[in-house]
Amino acid sequence: MTLSHDTADLVVIGSGVVGLGAAYAAVRRGLRVIVVDRTDAPVGATIRNFGHLCIGAQSGEARRYADASRELWLRLARDAGFWLRESGTLVAARHPDEIAVVERAAQDGGIRMLEADELRRLAPLRAEGLVGGAHIEPDLQTDPRAAAPAIVRHLAALGVEFRFRTAANAVAAGRVLTSRGAIDAGAIVVAANHDVDQLLPELAESRGIERCALDMMRAAVDFARPLAAPLLTGWSLVRYGRFAEGSAATALRERLHAERPELAALDLNQMYTQLPDGTLILGDSHATATAPAPFQPEAAFTAFLAEAEALFDIPAPRVLERWQGVYAKAPGDFLVDTAVDGVLVLAATTGIGMTTGLGLAEENLTAAFGWAPAMEGTP
Repeated sequence: MTLSHDTADLVVIGSGVVGLGAAYAAVRRGLRVIVVDRTDAPVGATIRNFGHLCIGAQSGEARRYADASRELWLRLARDAGFWLRESGTLVAARHPDEIAVVERAAQDGGIRMLEADELRRLAPLRAEGLVGGAHIEPDLQTDPRAAAPAIVRHLAALGVEFRFRTAANAVAAGRVLTSRGAIDAGAIVVAANHDVDQLLPELAESRGIERCALDMMRAAVDFARPLAAPLLTGWSLVRYGRFAEGSAATALRERLHAERPELAALDLNQMYTQLPDGTLILGDSHATATAPAPFQPEAAFTAFLAEAEALFDIPAPRVLERWQGVYAKAPGDFLVDTAVDGVLVLAATTGIGMTTGLGLAEENLTAAFGWAPAMEGTP
């Protein structure tokens, strides 16, 4: 391969959602951008998720990034031509303490409480044990396997140069050394997710970066009516910032762990999204380590199927695919670092990269490099 350019205004390392967000922010400002990735397409956490853009369940800094991401997702879906729906998110509550958690969050707006009958019109749930639920209004849903390559094609059409099958071996102020030669850069964004420890090991260690491996699956299901939106459960509520704090969430967490210690041991987030082809994504479990084992215990997948059958009014799902996702995890919600002059390191470190990554990139590139906001009407 012959490199067509050896210089760029911005070099982005990584073609996941944060890297794509960085490239999008730069190209909309008229800058020349090169994206470097050792694979031949986005293959990491950006395509191995639920496609759930969980905006309304965030709080604080994460909510700010999520709100910014929402507008960027809507624009990209329109311009790049991939499926995205303004579905919101459903919450299925099967215990009064779950209702209490959602009611507390709903006081801040953007969440509509639902009676059990209305919820069942929006999702094919079993009536037994269902006490009610909610609709989180700002949320979006996409198909991550289709969205990421569509964004790559769109950015390439806008002039972003993608150098796939090219590994970044080292970064310094103004230069990226790759497996295919050096690239001089006005600015550099490292958006390598958990692999930041391969490129900047001291930084990763100082910030406590580890890998969180999760198990997921996709199944064929016989729903009487499709899911109107992604669906969360009580296990989800104790994970997301807007719901997970306070005495009501503590009581919910303690009950779930006491009643179902085997699911707590999986660090379960019991949630579901239905793709346009009708198949259902189920998951997910979580295991954190510097280098998680690649072996996926069958206990997680057995639990996913059993919990789906208990929740939905359906015959047994037929499994089509199983996979392991991996994302960066750290004590803080985000990694934002500019320790090296002209090098910005970005990652979402709580598993909400799809929800926040575009906004994370847009806001922090503007702040780090002194860019003016992108002009309205730019691509």
